[in-house]
Amino acid sequence: MQNAAQLDRVFCAIGNKTRRAILANLAEGEQTTGAIAKGFTLSRPTISKHLGVLKAAGLVKRRHEGRNQIYTLEAEPLAAARNWLSHYERFWRLSMTRLQQHLEQKQ
Repeated sequence: MQNAAQLDRVFCAIGNKTRRAILANLAEGEQTTGAIAKGFTLSRPTISKHLGVLKAAGLVKRRHEGRNQIYTLEAEPLAAARNWLSHYERFWRLSMTRLQQHLEQKQ
């Protein structure tokens, strides 16, 4: 992740359940726009807009094969987001430790 703006784009992209579902589908392998759209009740243009957001965030790569657009997952930006979140993991662990101590005192 090169900068804060890129990280913002990643978090914006994964903040939407449809885009997260698209990423989950692409984790199984590359797909055409049409194949991706079949898994949703949304229109194909709407799916294309979601794919555009994912592409702008660097989470998918698109290539053309004839008339088809093929999308592939690019997971590297997700690793950068995970790294950013991991900084806060110590707070979660501390909270869980405090909860455990509290529950043990209640027994």
